[in-house]
Amino acid sequence: MNNKKRVVVGLSGGVDSSVAAYLLKEQGYEVIGMFMKNWHDESVTISNECPWMEDSTDAMLVAEKLNIPFQAIDLSEEYRERIVDYMFAEYKAGRTPNPDILCNREIKFDIFLKAAKKLKADFVATGHYCQKDSIEMNGKKVYRLLAGADPNKDQSYFLCQLNQEQLSIAMFPIGHLQKSEVRKIAKDQGLVTADKKDSQGLCFIGKVRLPEFLQQQLKPKKGDIYVIPENLPIYSEKLKVPAGMEYRDMEKEILDDICLPLKYSPLQGKKIGEHNGAHYFTVGQRKGLQVGGTGKPLFVIDTDTKSNIIFTGLGENHPGLNRYGLFVPSKDVHWIRKDLSLLPDESATYQARIRYRQTLSPATLIMKENGLYVIFEKPQRGIASGQFVAWYQKDECIGSGVIF
Repeated sequence: MNNKKRVVVGLSGGVDSSVAAYLLKEQGYEVIGMFMKNWHDESVTISNECPWMEDSTDAMLVAEKLNIPFQAIDLSEEYRERIVDYMFAEYKAGRTPNPDILCNREIKFDIFLKAAKKLKADFVATGHYCQKDSIEMNGKKVYRLLAGADPNKDQSYFLCQLNQEQLSIAMFPIGHLQKSEVRKIAKDQGLVTADKKDSQGLCFIGKVRLPEFLQQQLKPKKGDIYVIPENLPIYSEKLKVPAGMEYRDMEKEILDDICLPLKYSPLQGKKIGEHNGAHYFTVGQRKGLQVGGTGKPLFVIDTDTKSNIIFTGLGENHPGLNRYGLFVPSKDVHWIRKDLSLLPDESATYQARIRYRQTLSPATLIMKENGLYVIFEKPQRGIASGQFVAWYQKDECIGSGVIF
């Protein structure tokens, strides 16, 4: 009788998942390789290459080499509904979603996980650079999501929306390794993916670049670019913490001033150029504005997709670009560690980041009835609505939320 635990590995056709499958087999698990086909819409093919076919072939060759069963699963319908449609709606509304975080929450650790369970899997594994362990609390096992050992590749941020149930059956076999070690293992084992470049495109879509992808759905539309001076009264009124006051003691109105997005009017600035659609731009963006002769570099500080206007600020130190606070509505606050979740009027200090590979910064989290206020010790550049903030205790990701 076979008592081996069964693991379904998401084989993407890349080196990381290939080595994950190899390591699990070496550790004595019964391993099944599964390739997720997430996109094959010919209308958004940007090049003549067909990345999913190439990736699927590489995944199959790896499974063959490792002598493990292999199957491909078509999740393109679900991917379109849960990721692509959501992305377009968010960009259209002037928000900036993170498709990789959504892909992990909605596809790899939901639909893919359910498919794995149909194969009677005990665990699902991916090639993410992160780790997990568990602790006992009141006689109950609590799972912890930890940063990967390679600081340059740590992908815990991309998994910041996972819950306890998903973590309980997740495995991250390469999380304790450096990228160079992963490549060496692949080479030593003669895996076809050993020297394959890391994918740079959208999560599981492959070589499709985001601007081109957006342009096929959100049509170009001429609009105005305004530059906003850095000495507006709102900057002195709203962005400073009152002297001698603890964040925790602040009234909701003061927290709102520091943490809610600033809104601008064309009357506050002057027109300096035109663009092809406000929905193509995000807060903090510098490239693509195509406005010259400004001296200092221009950065997007706000977009108004209804009026199709982009507001910009001059220079890296513009107060509209660098904010101390952000807000996460109650419905969008997610605790991986529910035992640490804050109740209204409670606060805690964590390290937080608002984008992948960003250095963690000290931040105070203040819970109110309407949601979570996050105030950083140092201003953060380009806080964008729709992106995710994740907070950590040392190397453990405690929770995350969608920025309002």
